[in-house]
Amino acid sequence: MTPPILEHFTTTSRHTTFYLECGSPNATPIIFVHGWPELSHSWRHQLPHFAALGFRAIAPDMRGYGRSSIYPRHEDYAVENSTADMIELLDALGAERAIWVGHDWGAPVVWAIAQHHPRRCHGIANLCVPYIPEGFAAESVIPLADRTLYPEDQFPAAQWDYQLFYRENFARAQAGFEANIPATVRALFRAGTPAGKGKPGRLAFIRANGGWFGPGNTAPDLPRDAAVLTEDDEARYVAALTRNGFFGPDSWYMNSAANAAFAARAKANWRLAMPVLFLHAAYDYTCATINTRLADPMRAYCADLTEGTVLSGHWMAQEKPAEVNAALAEWLAAKFPALRPVA
Repeated sequence: MTPPILEHFTTTSRHTTFYLECGSPNATPIIFVHGWPELSHSWRHQLPHFAALGFRAIAPDMRGYGRSSIYPRHEDYAVENSTADMIELLDALGAERAIWVGHDWGAPVVWAIAQHHPRRCHGIANLCVPYIPEGFAAESVIPLADRTLYPEDQFPAAQWDYQLFYRENFARAQAGFEANIPATVRALFRAGTPAGKGKPGRLAFIRANGGWFGPGNTAPDLPRDAAVLTEDDEARYVAALTRNGFFGPDSWYMNSAANAAFAARAKANWRLAMPVLFLHAAYDYTCATINTRLADPMRAYCADLTEGTVLSGHWMAQEKPAEVNAALAEWLAAKFPALRPVA
């Protein structure tokens, strides 16, 4: 019997988090942290799987998304605030520690939890976005770019060019995503393909093209990619993004200095001693971690690192859920046998 997925809210004086829960409330929490522009629903394939393995599987809507609090200022979306949200969520669950799993912008939040709150972690796992101890920002990842693929004179910001577009023309970026939200969702959530290997990624051209979708600033009307989303999944994303807009999600890109300052305050804890799992996406050409230098800081600063590769694009947990679930389950069994339920 598949465990039911329940809906909950937790509210403090500073923030309200909506979250999905699956599994026994007495079990060890495994908390799945989504990125841009996703939802708690992004972990729909993971929640029942890990509940069935005996964990208390949790997936929150991050700030600015879904049914969690939204805010009017860019600075409200700094990683420090989301880290505090997650610690408040853990407190509300009545748990001292959790397994934390992040993807996309959820990964920098999970890395920050490991830096600032190591005692609240059994271990952490992240998908696609590796550990950058000084904080994930254009300034910290551009120096790690593959200059064979992205010559500096042609691609000064390499595949991170899109991040600078937010800073330079935030209103146009937001307007482009909001011009036709159903088309935006279908355009963004696409499966990976090996065809992009060895070629500059699309996000390296965003400023040159005048935005994500070119001069017209509207997403192309593509068919839904059934390898990533069902019709119901698409409807959930469209409804949430239509209700809240893209100001909050896009504002996560506007806090590089604040995020770097937050990481600097944890410099004594930059080397992570806890078990860490990182899953590379073979066909993610923005977070290109295979045969590049992007994962080097992670390897230098994680004392107990396990790496795996999934033959997927960026939306790994949705495109290849069986492979992601298997890799996570194998790591949990190897590193945390005492946390698994006794049959």
